[in-house]
Amino acid sequence: MSTFDHRKYRPTPAPQMRDRQWPSRTITAAPRWCSVDLRDGNQALLEPMNVAQKQRMWALLVKLGFKEIEVGFPSASQPDFDFVRWLIEAHAIPEDVTIQVLVQAREALIVRTFEALKGAKRAIVHVYNSTSPVQRERVFGLDRAGVTAIARQGAEWVQREARKYPATAWTFQYSPESFSNTEMDYAVEVCEAVLDVWQPTPAQPCIINLPSTVESSTPNIFADQVEYFATHISRRDSIILSLHTHNDRGCAVAAAELGVLAGADRVEGTLLGNGERTGNMDIVTMAMNLYSQGIDPELDLSNPDEIIQVAVECTALPVHPRHPWVGELVYTAFSGSHQDAIRKCLQRQQADAPWQVAYLPIDPLDIGRDYQAVIRVNSQSGKGGVAFVMERDYGLSLPRWMQEELAQAVQRTSEADGGEVDSARIHALFMQTFVNDHARVSLKGYRLDRTGGQDTLAAQIMFDQQIQLIQGHGEGAISAFVQGWMRHSGQRISVVDYSEHAIGSGTDAEAVAYIQLNIDGQRVAGAAFDHDTVSASLKAVLSALNRVNVREAIPPAALSPAAS
Repeated sequence: MSTFDHRKYRPTPAPQMRDRQWPSRTITAAPRWCSVDLRDGNQALLEPMNVAQKQRMWALLVKLGFKEIEVGFPSASQPDFDFVRWLIEAHAIPEDVTIQVLVQAREALIVRTFEALKGAKRAIVHVYNSTSPVQRERVFGLDRAGVTAIARQGAEWVQREARKYPATAWTFQYSPESFSNTEMDYAVEVCEAVLDVWQPTPAQPCIINLPSTVESSTPNIFADQVEYFATHISRRDSIILSLHTHNDRGCAVAAAELGVLAGADRVEGTLLGNGERTGNMDIVTMAMNLYSQGIDPELDLSNPDEIIQVAVECTALPVHPRHPWVGELVYTAFSGSHQDAIRKCLQRQQADAPWQVAYLPIDPLDIGRDYQAVIRVNSQSGKGGVAFVMERDYGLSLPRWMQEELAQAVQRTSEADGGEVDSARIHALFMQTFVNDHARVSLKGYRLDRTGGQDTLAAQIMFDQQIQLIQGHGEGAISAFVQGWMRHSGQRISVVDYSEHAIGSGTDAEAVAYIQLNIDGQRVAGAAFDHDTVSASLKAVLSALNRVNVREAIPPAALSPAAS
């Protein structure tokens, strides 16, 4: 019999909400952020951070702009106690930053916590106890009244100890642990007991923090829970309503966002989502979500590579290459249709216009990523990606018909070698495939006369180590050259398409010419470079001619010897 049996589980009860308001609201400003990397994130590590790593993480959090940072559980860990003391004694806490510490609702631990905070200018003391039915009944063996007594007593001990240190500006914070698995009426009841002790005011509010300690419902149910709490708790104007979501269902960010819509003022989380089990709410993701909607996240996330480097070195945890917003491959497109759309949108994007680029929700340049990584090429890529790379790295704006042929060559190479084809290899394939003006037939010089609306061209070419002369007439140098070649070789040639452009700017800029010929019923493309545009166009014709079997099609005797 299979042990994979869904029937053993029950859905999380949803509060009865007849007139919920959060679905019609919009987030218009960033919440108050509190980083818990140094506490919740640290306690989830196989090897907790050492002193140097904690100091480095602290420096990063301050640099990013966090104003509230939970720095440890000083009553439960001597290293945490010592780190709090270092922050205070080394005067490492900026004037606009408030440290936060966590403590259980136990007297000895609360006393020890305030000892750790002695001398701090400001601090948040975060006290908690578990309130869910499974914790009450199976862990503590208490009823509601018994658990409420623990919360009330913990609040009284916090208040008592704070009075011993009047030089510090204290903020009290309470969490009904496992809030999202607690009956909503009881969650309100236990928090009311704490508020009765602390008596917060609008001028001196306390923080009530609502954790989804283990995420067990869809984000909309959590939002209902938050709105229920926010609309049923008293002294709402004296409470900073905070959220602490976990990611067990992969929805921590969504739950926090909907919780803000439901009335929360503050959000706790970690950089890149580190934390127990599947992690805490990822502040980087939520903040960048706001940024992408034109909302100031009030955090400086302009250098994600630094964030990743510090986080990885301090936690020894890797960052997935597809991590939202900051992963290595987030702004990289391999799909041909995606690449083509990105390239076209970037060409039309105006610097002073709202950002509108397909598949790129933000400009990668905003967070220190450049367009080198936006489009990379493998066997799944198409002409758009190849064209983007050639234009970005070499200034070559390939016509569509040349993009298609080059993309096929790149795909064959990727399939043969396996994996990605880098920019240099794509350029080498372009040169090998289309630029053949120095092969068996090459241009040595030309003379162009334009009289009476018609061009007369005399060109010297090298053919099998012999200089030959061809002459022709037509409307333009290419037409005259092709007419002369056909007259002397017997081949049937027509120009299907042609384009040219300068590479770079200035008087010494090089020109590149692209041409597609129909040679005896076969379409053949060629390209060439020269500082003279006419030479570039004639060489492009020769590049195409050199791609067909000139040995059989064009006997040297068919060409006129050059005049001595």
